[in-house]
Amino acid sequence: MTRVLVVDDDPQLLRALRITLTASGYQVATAPDATTALTLAGRTSPDLVILDLGLPDLDGVAVIEALRGWSPVPIIVLSARHHELGKVDALDAGADDYVTKPFGMPELLARVRAALRRATPGADTAPVVHTEAFTVDLSAKRVTTAAGDVRLTPTEWHLLEILVREPGRLITQKQLLHQVWGPGYDTETNYLRVHLANLRRKLEPDPARPRYLITEPGLGYRFTAAS
Repeated sequence: MTRVLVVDDDPQLLRALRITLTASGYQVATAPDATTALTLAGRTSPDLVILDLGLPDLDGVAVIEALRGWSPVPIIVLSARHHELGKVDALDAGADDYVTKPFGMPELLARVRAALRRATPGADTAPVVHTEAFTVDLSAKRVTTAAGDVRLTPTEWHLLEILVREPGRLITQKQLLHQVWGPGYDTETNYLRVHLANLRRKLEPDPARPRYLITEPGLGYRFTAAS
């Protein structure tokens, strides 16, 4: 049975999450603070961690950094809507996704399933990724639509490849800038805006209402194959 560790200092939310996840077939452990969470994580080796960023004894980002020191476990952070910088810090520290409070349980369960799929050995992205609008062949470095081959610049291809290789996962602006341009470009978010706009113009049926290359304002971008 898949083991999930839930960390939150709100006892009502903690109870609701435990009930919902247990009913969905997960084995659930709960922790009201960072100290208990790190102890449980070391003892039980969870398959996924759901982590509130606002803990009473230690900042949630510090918990992520501690976990990442020894474990690749998927981490979904819970964050209040107005804590945008906290979300960015958490994702840059190694969190895999985030859910903004208040949230619906179906949304959280969908994020849990997606994170577990990405973490499953052998569940790597297929060499050819299909959407209704275009196809990406990662091996051949080729993109096609119904009209034929799509010409991408090397930078556009690099950005698309990073996003497509992790469908559904939020990739932060900092992560994209580091991987494509290097560590000296942390603040050059305008580069991303320009190149993503070009990709959408070439690939999206309606670039003004993107269905596949999604912006998470202030955070980053994610690719979704579903339309």
